[in-house]
Amino acid sequence: MNYEEMIISLFFAMVIPFIGIFLGLVYKGFDRKITAMMQSRIGPPWRQPFRDIRKLFMKETIVPDGAVPWLFNAAPVVALIAPLVALVYLPLGPFGPIMEGYGDLILILYLLAIPAVAMALGGLASGSPYATVGAQRELVLMMSYEFPLAIAAVTVAWKFETFSLGVISGTPVWWLVGPVGMLGLALVAIALFTVLPGELSRVPFDQAEAETELAEGLFVEYSGRNLGMFYLAEAVKMIVVGALMIALFFPHNITNWVTIGGPEMFGYVIGDLVADIAFFLLKLLVIIFVSVSVVRVAVARFQIDKASYFYWVPMTLLGLLGTLLVFIEGVVF
Repeated sequence: MNYEEMIISLFFAMVIPFIGIFLGLVYKGFDRKITAMMQSRIGPPWRQPFRDIRKLFMKETIVPDGAVPWLFNAAPVVALIAPLVALVYLPLGPFGPIMEGYGDLILILYLLAIPAVAMALGGLASGSPYATVGAQRELVLMMSYEFPLAIAAVTVAWKFETFSLGVISGTPVWWLVGPVGMLGLALVAIALFTVLPGELSRVPFDQAEAETELAEGLFVEYSGRNLGMFYLAEAVKMIVVGALMIALFFPHNITNWVTIGGPEMFGYVIGDLVADIAFFLLKLLVIIFVSVSVVRVAVARFQIDKASYFYWVPMTLLGLLGTLLVFIEGVVF
């Protein structure tokens, strides 16, 4: 990497966290608006999350008397930093990962697990019985959905490895398989789709918060800036899991089929660049709509044991079946 490329990479590494926060709040607003429309409600405006964040950061931050102060205050910071770091290891539309070659898919999976652990530790540090129960539920749920998530990641990574390609290479994995493998990848993708609402703690997998049962559970003692950072962490994580889904299964750019043209700048054709960015944002919106908005409107909250069973049995078996089909095609055919 020469000096000019290093400067450009450093600039993007500083800008991407702000882009991730902005997009996370925008998509969170769209999710709330779309959900309200599906429930025949007016709902808040799409910019409501920006208002919520402004209000939370203006309010007083209270630390309960029975809390462990340093852990209580550190948990939201760690929960926000982890998904922001994950963004620099993921391709965003036509732009490759800023830290390409310095991390792999395993690192991204670890970074995705950190916010859940941080929320659980923050809940335990608050000293509230409601938050303690919420922390226990969060850890149980995390241990449940991590298995099908790992299966999906390992399956795609193994397939790319057989062709000596990087997982985040921009090559659609569907091009590397035949009919049997394509069916297997479809099953793995379905299993991964069900992981998304669990990763984001959305209905029907919001047992750790469960307002009607635990009075916000994990966040019952949080307020002000700390609660705002948890809010931002959830918004950014939505972008990260959506971008990961796109990178694994739908990395296509619109310019793979249609070229727009236009003047060039920094090695990019402006028309093609704008079209690819718009296509990436559209794919992200579709994934969030299908895996988050539709699911939480159509399905009520599961009990924690049923949520754990859902991931450990049906989705794990579905993912393993898909992995088996991909493996059989790669070895037999």
